[in-house]
Amino acid sequence: MLMSAPLEREQPAGLDENDENDDPEHDGTCQDVMALTDRMTGEMRLQGKDIALSPTHVRARAGIAYVPQGREIIPDFTIRENILMGAFARTDGKREIPALVPELFPYLMANLDRPGGVLSGGQQQQLAIARALAADPKVLLLDEPNEGIQPSIVEEIEKIIIRLNREIGMTIILVEQNVAFARHASHQFAMLEKGGVVAAGAIDTLSDALVHRHMAV
Repeated sequence: MLMSAPLEREQPAGLDENDENDDPEHDGTCQDVMALTDRMTGEMRLQGKDIALSPTHVRARAGIAYVPQGREIIPDFTIRENILMGAFARTDGKREIPALVPELFPYLMANLDRPGGVLSGGQQQQLAIARALAADPKVLLLDEPNEGIQPSIVEEIEKIIIRLNREIGMTIILVEQNVAFARHASHQFAMLEKGGVVAAGAIDTLSDALVHRHMAV
């Protein structure tokens, strides 16, 4: 499994994770960061503060937003209602659609009253990202954002990730097995096996040999 982290301009947040889960079928990096698993030890720091013992809602309110694998939107909620669900993590009490959403996802804004369940997989992925942005996060976690998505939407999501990181200055942690996507969108990478880092560095050092050694089936 490849964890790729685009590096923001001023590095406002730092995460240091040690996952002891030894199940090769478990891909729990993002779940560990959000305290959704119970087998993590070590330190996890956000802006210098150790949050390793903090529950999920505290981490969300501290500025970590999560786009889960499979998207997990609420199908019977409208697009508007799904987006606003993310705003409950804000500490300032604002419950509004972020100003970025109309620009990044014009289709969503033109269809705010449609149920989320009628959207395509790619549109639901956009909705999940918009919901995460409604939390006004400092750190955005994306778990396999390409899964089940048509190529045209993959390209759009890649551009959005790059923009959020390089123009907005948001820290992005991208858990992804699509190596080409990770190479385009990231500055740094870490390859994990059974909870341990087996390779890490600048994205231009992610060689085909490393990929074959640690990711080939």
